[in-house]
Amino acid sequence: MDCDAFYASVEKRDNPELADKPVIIGGGKRGVVSTACYVARIRGVRSAMPMFQALKLCPDAVVIKPRMSLYAEISRDIRAMMHELTPEIEPLSLDEAFLDLSGTEKLHGAPPAVMLSRLVKRMKDELGITGSIGLSHNKFLAKVASDLDKPRGFSVIGRAETGDFLRDKSVRLIWGIGPAGQESLNKAGIHTFSDLLRWERRDLSARFGSMGERLWHLARGQDKRRVSARSPIKSISNETTFFEDTSHLTILDGHLWRLAEKVSSRAKARSLAGQVVTLKLKRANHSTLTRRVTLRDATQIADQIYRHARELLDGAVSEGPFRLLGCGLSDLVPASQAEMTGDLLDPDAGKRAQAERATDTLRERFGADIIVKGRALR
Repeated sequence: MDCDAFYASVEKRDNPELADKPVIIGGGKRGVVSTACYVARIRGVRSAMPMFQALKLCPDAVVIKPRMSLYAEISRDIRAMMHELTPEIEPLSLDEAFLDLSGTEKLHGAPPAVMLSRLVKRMKDELGITGSIGLSHNKFLAKVASDLDKPRGFSVIGRAETGDFLRDKSVRLIWGIGPAGQESLNKAGIHTFSDLLRWERRDLSARFGSMGERLWHLARGQDKRRVSARSPIKSISNETTFFEDTSHLTILDGHLWRLAEKVSSRAKARSLAGQVVTLKLKRANHSTLTRRVTLRDATQIADQIYRHARELLDGAVSEGPFRLLGCGLSDLVPASQAEMTGDLLDPDAGKRAQAERATDTLRERFGADIIVKGRALR
């Protein structure tokens, strides 16, 4: 189940005046699009697109900063509805999850297709949120099916029709293959699943390594991965791509603070804290620098995430210019296990954390723009 333009749908639900308007969820002019409603997508706006480009395509768009805590709350409500169908749920994000409905027909007195139809109807009736369903015999095909007829889609790929369905489709359907992977496939003359089927298994492995083995199975509609309800979230991260490569520390610093706030917001929404802060930088030639620091105590505080990431940035900025900046938090634990002891090297850290908690409360009540740090405006 994949919600339809989730963040934008929530904003339209809460403000009916936006119903027929193009809505973009994202940052300022130098930011990127988090998501866009389908009105904006018709104009060419896409997730991860630089905001300036999105506004050129859709100058009348209403731009709204994300309200992550609210989206997380609605996500928990949807997850509770899913749990009434099956305990085997594997979340992919706040708005998307795999459900294993094997063997549930006798329990519910209805086949999975009927139960999934009831799920999206209930989401619409009770939460005002729509979703699209992809139903199939494995995770790969279920994911493909969920994207076939958005929004409010319901697509089924049966086992017997899998081969015929895939044969003439583009390999762009394969989830997780980015632009670089797509370029490698194109160079090998692989554009469709039919092209993949002509390759021997050993030749794909020799050419593409472990990915080649996966490609051989996917070409035949095979995917043995199970829906895993017990897979813990391993990390929380966010990144942004710049319109122009930059080594300007002030610009990088402003972006880094906003990324740290987003990571912190998601950690707080999930009641998690992390002990490892990661900085990711990508150069113009697409080579990537990754720097990590392990903290004494786990944290979910944006101020702490930012300060440690900024130290990593100071040590790496000379290797720019950079086209992408990312910030992440890993080695996650429940927030209740995060230590709140003082820091002898930073005696004011506790005061800043208290101020941040107070800011969170005000933003929850009055909106995200009620308090903005100066560095976020850079």
